[in-house]
Amino acid sequence: MHKALFVDKSTVKVRALLIGQSINIKALEKTDYLALNPLVVAAGKQGCAILFRYGAIALFNLTPAEEKEFLANLNPLITSPVDSPEVEEVEIHQDATNPGRVEGDIIFLPQFNLESLQIVADILAKSVILAYYEARTASAFDRIEPFAVRLQHARWSRHQVRELLQQLGNTLSIDHKMVGRVEIIDKPELLWEYPELEPLYRRLALEYEVRERHLVLERKLELVFRTAETALGLLQHNTNLRVEWYIVILIVVEIILSLYDLVFRG
Repeated sequence: MHKALFVDKSTVKVRALLIGQSINIKALEKTDYLALNPLVVAAGKQGCAILFRYGAIALFNLTPAEEKEFLANLNPLITSPVDSPEVEEVEIHQDATNPGRVEGDIIFLPQFNLESLQIVADILAKSVILAYYEARTASAFDRIEPFAVRLQHARWSRHQVRELLQQLGNTLSIDHKMVGRVEIIDKPELLWEYPELEPLYRRLALEYEVRERHLVLERKLELVFRTAETALGLLQHNTNLRVEWYIVILIVVEIILSLYDLVFRG
């Protein structure tokens, strides 16, 4: 059964935010809620919030003051809060003629039922997650590019090596979170119970280019990882070459000293 919300409204403001690395959803599931998978709770005087375990939330019909209060109450349940939350703002409008249509920052829905709002929240949450990791990956690429330029140089400082290893670790971390926790390209569990909402989900996913952005992000992550891996491989190779030259030099010095002893002291 589809439960309707905001029955007296034709337009509702929505803000999706990435607020941390994860949210303790289980703690909230013990309180009163409107729905599960994803979790929906009442918020503000006439609004609601839809929360995802991977750190994203979507707030519907909240004033700035209500949003601030809700986030403050939620803060103890957030792991590794984000200093500057990634935000996406839209409005949902009622329009039964073309459900799922997106024009600028407006999403058209046939009605404001709870399940449709969960679908909208799922897409917006994935969009802010993608935006966050797109920025981080771009930053990682900018930082690792100088290493690619300096690959031909044999001498690297310890600081440069540590930084390269850090970028490699960051890349693996992003990849793990994207694949293991967020499941960007997976359909929400809600569609198993409400398969009639799949056209809405597909259209919104297409409008927000969820799959395409995910593929581009994966390619960039792979490029960053390969660049870092190649740089480390060449660094190891150059280090081994230096060690071999040191051994050759020591052998030559030892031979010269032996010849000196043989010629001048023999």
